[in-house]
Amino acid sequence: MIAATDRQAPDARRTLWIVLLLNVAIAAGFFATGLFADSSALIANGVDNLSDTAVYALSLIALSHGQTWKTRAATASGIMLLLFAVGILIDVGRRYIQGSEPIGPTMMVMSAIAGVVNYICLRLLQRLKQKDVNLRAATTFSFNDFISNGGILIAGMLVLWLGSNWPDLLVGLATAVIAIKGGIEILRDARAETKSDEGQAS
Repeated sequence: MIAATDRQAPDARRTLWIVLLLNVAIAAGFFATGLFADSSALIANGVDNLSDTAVYALSLIALSHGQTWKTRAATASGIMLLLFAVGILIDVGRRYIQGSEPIGPTMMVMSAIAGVVNYICLRLLQRLKQKDVNLRAATTFSFNDFISNGGILIAGMLVLWLGSNWPDLLVGLATAVIAIKGGIEILRDARAETKSDEGQAS
């Protein structure tokens, strides 16, 4: 079991580096297009991808540490995702009150590009075997990103068709809800891992 884990570590490290760098690039793209297109959904996903980058960095560090450190890193990832969700809810509320004029075509193009990149990240992570709690958290993040990208694409179409900002705000809200669900799942997984370790130690 230990030997299999040791063989898996280089593959996991290489995969995490790839998805980390891809998420940095996508986050930058989301921020740039989100500001240009006045889109809550794009900025929300930019913050999401930036938080993912931090999680992948934590996962990389956790690969060379003990199980206790890995569980703590996963817990930090879950908390970070919940904090991100709160920030998105605040931004959606601000845009709802102050108003916004999102640009549908820009949302659609960026979401399509991000969807391809996040699908690649998801497939790379799913290929890894014997994933620890941090790699499972990273996979959850990539899956959430891929789903959010589809929502932005649909929202962009509706913004273009209806000439209204509510689809953009709705996707921003949905992104926050998905993040809350993912954060809770990661925290539950980390807690279960902790209890399992305590049971084995006793």
